Amino acid sequence: MGPLRLWRGAVELDAGPRQQRGLLALLLARAGRPVSTSDLTRLIWGPDSPASSVNVIHKYVGALRRLLEPDLPARAAGSYLLRHGNGYRFEAGPESLDLSAFRSHVLAAKSSLRQDRPAEALDHYLDALELCHGSAGDSLIDSAAAAATFAGIDSEFFDAAIAAAAVAVRVRQPGRVLAPLRLAAEMGRLNEPVHACLVTTLATAGHQAEALAVYGAIRARLDDELGIDPGRELQDAQRRALTQAGMPPSGDPDPIPGTSRPIPLVRPAQLPPDLPLFVGRGTELAILNDLVTGMRAAGRTSPLVVAMNGMGGVGKSTLAVHFAHRVSGEFSDGQLYLDLRGHLGEGESRPAGDALRLLLHAVGVPASDVPDTFDARIGMYRSMTAGKRILILLDNVRDASQVRPLLPNSAESLVIVTSRRSLVGLAAFDGAHPLSVDLPDLPTARRLLERRLAGLPAAGTAGGEITDEIIELCGRLPLALAILAARVAVRPRLSLASVAAELRDGARRLGAFPGGGGLSDPRTAFSWSYRQLGPGAARLFRLLSVALVPGVTAAACVSLCDRNPDDIRAELAELIEAALVTEHEDGRLTSHVLVRTYAEELLRAEEPAPERQAAVSRLLQYYLHSSFRAQVVLEPNRTPIEPPPPLPGVVAEQPETYDEAIAWFASQREVLKEAVRLAADVGYGIVPWQLAITMQQYLQWAGYFQDWEDVMRVALHAARASHDAVGEAHVLRSLAGARYVFGANEESLRLLSEALPIYRARDMRLEQALVHNNFHQVLSALSRHDLALEHSEKALSLSRLLGNRRAEIFSLLCSGTSLAGLGRVEESARALHEALDLNQQFGRGREESEIRSAIAHNLAESGRVDEAVEQLELSAETARRLGDRPLQFDALRQMAEVLITSGEIPAAQRVFERAGAVLAGLQGGGTDSMRASLIRLAELLSPPR
Repeated sequence: MGPLRLWRGAVELDAGPRQQRGLLALLLARAGRPVSTSDLTRLIWGPDSPASSVNVIHKYVGALRRLLEPDLPARAAGSYLLRHGNGYRFEAGPESLDLSAFRSHVLAAKSSLRQDRPAEALDHYLDALELCHGSAGDSLIDSAAAAATFAGIDSEFFDAAIAAAAVAVRVRQPGRVLAPLRLAAEMGRLNEPVHACLVTTLATAGHQAEALAVYGAIRARLDDELGIDPGRELQDAQRRALTQAGMPPSGDPDPIPGTSRPIPLVRPAQLPPDLPLFVGRGTELAILNDLVTGMRAAGRTSPLVVAMNGMGGVGKSTLAVHFAHRVSGEFSDGQLYLDLRGHLGEGESRPAGDALRLLLHAVGVPASDVPDTFDARIGMYRSMTAGKRILILLDNVRDASQVRPLLPNSAESLVIVTSRRSLVGLAAFDGAHPLSVDLPDLPTARRLLERRLAGLPAAGTAGGEITDEIIELCGRLPLALAILAARVAVRPRLSLASVAAELRDGARRLGAFPGGGGLSDPRTAFSWSYRQLGPGAARLFRLLSVALVPGVTAAACVSLCDRNPDDIRAELAELIEAALVTEHEDGRLTSHVLVRTYAEELLRAEEPAPERQAAVSRLLQYYLHSSFRAQVVLEPNRTPIEPPPPLPGVVAEQPETYDEAIAWFASQREVLKEAVRLAADVGYGIVPWQLAITMQQYLQWAGYFQDWEDVMRVALHAARASHDAVGEAHVLRSLAGARYVFGANEESLRLLSEALPIYRARDMRLEQALVHNNFHQVLSALSRHDLALEHSEKALSLSRLLGNRRAEIFSLLCSGTSLAGLGRVEESARALHEALDLNQQFGRGREESEIRSAIAHNLAESGRVDEAVEQLELSAETARRLGDRPLQFDALRQMAEVLITSGEIPAAQRVFERAGAVLAGLQGGGTDSMRASLIRLAELLSPPR
């Protein structure tokens, strides 16, 4: 300790230029703890750091590594200066570093005191004090922040010297501590506790004249330099020296002044200033107001503790400070504020013991009177706060254990805690009220940005669309919006359109938020959380940047990372607790748009390209194979096309029942759509059309017609780009079905005409049969029943040739409907009943619904209304059970028409309402033709005017 000196063996080394020595001194001051590059920049240069500061630090680090270990290979980290996140950590034990040895000896001394071995404690203290030779830092760096860091080390020496003096007097050996006390007084020329201790110890050792001379010198300096008189502590020390009151009676353990007199509680007012541009948070403020109002209720036995949690930059601290100012008048004994720095991680967060020391100082306890032991500090703090009305704001808390010792002993006090973590333990065991602080909604975020931009030229020229786009590209994060507004304010010519253009570039989005100079930008805020993650959770966080925007499940993460499911669950819990990932009620996991961008940066920087590509491939293959297995359970007309085997590590879902398959598709629909687009964009992982085809049946049955069309258009483009003719034909047929649903019949016929030759050229007969049946459906909608019948008969012939009963059933259904359209009712009935008989043998539910609807049509035409309604009810129920809502709607629509025609209006009205409810559940409220058919029914049911 003291001036920086460096040895290798017996040879003293030159640590280099002043700034390089300063960097080393700062790293030594925080030995064993990481220091980020941004912190080093702030400590060395202060707020006006040069643009080259980071490069200068890297250069100095390289030079110091070579100096400390000359034989170190190029670019190697060595044993001392280790890379840690975006900064460095100096690793050296007591055998190498005086500061570490000093702290080790002090801890040993305190341990000996706890075991009531004062002589042994004094030896440890003296071993520690002998290591100090002057002020730390030796004026190597001029910034205020660095000065505070080195002053903290000097304070450790002062505290140890005072503590050693108390022990020395106790064991009647005061002379042993005079040398370090004199050095402490020389270093702290205006430090009253140190001088008071020196005066008392000199008098106790029999050096009364020197004691009075020391008092006279410090009194003169205080008067000359500060214009003040000595404080009570120094005055008491002088009186002891004059009267020899410092000489302890036998057995008196503590002649050093301090804790024997009563300590008055001062009224602190430490809240940071309120934000003048505060907007929104009405819901949260109402909750907080209700909680504080509830404090007046009788029977409270503990302080009100409110634990706010939320992601970095969401505005927890701003809200806490704003509310604290609103209610500060209700807490007559003052307001305390302490930043516990928990967001910096365990190594850099403020220990509870240090926090107690600061809080005791704040309520009026002199530094020399603060107990050494943790338990004693807790006891004093609780005594000082007992029965008081104090508001305490503890910002950036790491965990519940950091807060619990700081809770005041008063039911009249309020404690507001902010943390990125949920602090479940504080709620469970200390009665804290958790309050999640989420992102503001769009109107609130808009008011926030507009208020900060008010009066600036950029605000007057930007339209509402640009403003809203900026807000959404920032993910409505208050920190991001505040920084952008400040950036525009200092660069008046910067337009919001230019800002929006920067934000649209996902790879460079975080660059739009300048940091440094004491400003916490989003990247820095997120990095604080990231640096606290374990290796597994950190890798998962990076890989999650390739997950699809709608959200990823824990099951998908298993394949994404090729990890054990139990490990994945634990790592996801770590990410959720760090507020880097949000878990939704449906099990989806998402990240904020800027957090995701930060993860993408880390992924590119830390994961090699092959691993990135493998992760994307595993994720896409998880979706393909899971969707394929779910489709198999749904039993489509065509046997599903099995994809190639997946990569090792891919663990696909395996729905076993029809309901499980439908539920899986329902929960993954948005993600599957994005997976098709991603596969088409990156060009690897899976074949896009294979995933698209597995989705068709669900999208069709659930009525997501626009999704069906959109997915198939993406898949068609990809198939054509890769010259995959078979894939192109499959997609053409499916897309034709989507266009048919929308009434684009001519386009549907064209698409089918493109698919059929591809199947013929490859002798794919089942696919040809399916295309002919599709031709039949479209031509029937155009009332071209003769051509429709030709296609259905071709399909029937191919189906029977292949022995494919599923295709045969559908072909018979098609033929039956065409025959009915041509007026050949008896032939139609035979075909339909043959289809129904076959279907009942093979249990094909969807075809049963359509067959019964077709049979009902013939029955109604024959005047057999009751039988027709019965068939339609069976058709609707079968479709409902299958989850085929379009078929269910069509059966109900047809039933309502039959009932209206037969004059059964009340029954028709009830069926009409059922049909309307089904239609409302379809994407976009169904197709135009569906909505038009419902309107026609409503008109038929309306009484004449």
